[in-house]
Amino acid sequence: MLSERHQKGMQARRSVLGDAHVDRAEAAKTAFDEPFQTLITESAWGTVWADETISYRERSMLTLALLAATGNFEEIPMHIRATARTGASKEDIMQAFLHVAIYAGVPKANHAIKLTKQTFSEMEERP
Repeated sequence: MLSERHQKGMQARRSVLGDAHVDRAEAAKTAFDEPFQTLITESAWGTVWADETISYRERSMLTLALLAATGNFEEIPMHIRATARTGASKEDIMQAFLHVAIYAGVPKANHAIKLTKQTFSEMEERP
């Protein structure tokens, strides 16, 4: 039986990432990575993203800035695609990356911007 936190997490995850993304991730889940999938669903999605203190838009901007600042670039395209659901605009995203440039380094912000441009281009090609 799934915990309430897991259920809230799955709801937030689907709301932010979309059913198609979550369905693909769930279909790819194996016994090996199930503990990890449960962890991120309950902790990241069921606690942080499910909290209503700040909006999805604000949370999206924070997440993108933190991913760039810590060099976790592989997650940036997924979270850029999620901005279509979170409401973070291109201007919001640029502001987040400008903060990254000042506080974490220009090369990190530059790479995040490059990935963002590529992802937006792909999104425009395949709506």
